[in-house]
Amino acid sequence: MFNLRKKQNNEYKSPVAAFLWSVTMVGFGQLYNGQYTFGFMLLASEFTINTLSNLNPSIHHSFHGDFIKAHDVVNYHWGLFYPSLYGFSIWQAYNRAIVMNYQKEGKEPPEKVYLTGFCIGLVVGMNLGVYWHHYFLDHILLFKVLSSPVFNGIFLGIIVGFAGHLLEKLQSKLKVDEHGRKG
Repeated sequence: MFNLRKKQNNEYKSPVAAFLWSVTMVGFGQLYNGQYTFGFMLLASEFTINTLSNLNPSIHHSFHGDFIKAHDVVNYHWGLFYPSLYGFSIWQAYNRAIVMNYQKEGKEPPEKVYLTGFCIGLVVGMNLGVYWHHYFLDHILLFKVLSSPVFNGIFLGIIVGFAGHLLEKLQSKLKVDEHGRKG
């Protein structure tokens, strides 16, 4: 009568494309992967947090060089949620694409997840950048562009994200060396 089985998708999903779609906008990587309900939930969360934190006006003022106004307009109580949502969206879309490809080939998905160090570092760096951006405004005029909560959040997010990725790689290598096999 009713076919309640989930429709099998035989289309290859590029983890890099899922990653880049999520970098573009929270939830877009999930939509790329065919996770429509989850993708729209993430988009709704992004829209809510973006609106309540006044992120877009801050971005606008940052690009016009008015860093004091960019600082003053942000609602930091809501703004500090954004990096977590952003990092999670990237991480989940990337790993889900990998799992979907394994399932498409009839293989058991890997137990390992990828880009965890990068995404955790991204979230930590973005939060530090958003929260401490005023230090550059008050103390280091050479880096005046980093006095924007937006620019400093992106800058520190990327730096700490790559540091987290390197730490994850190092930890994985140490695990391989310790056990004599890949961990």
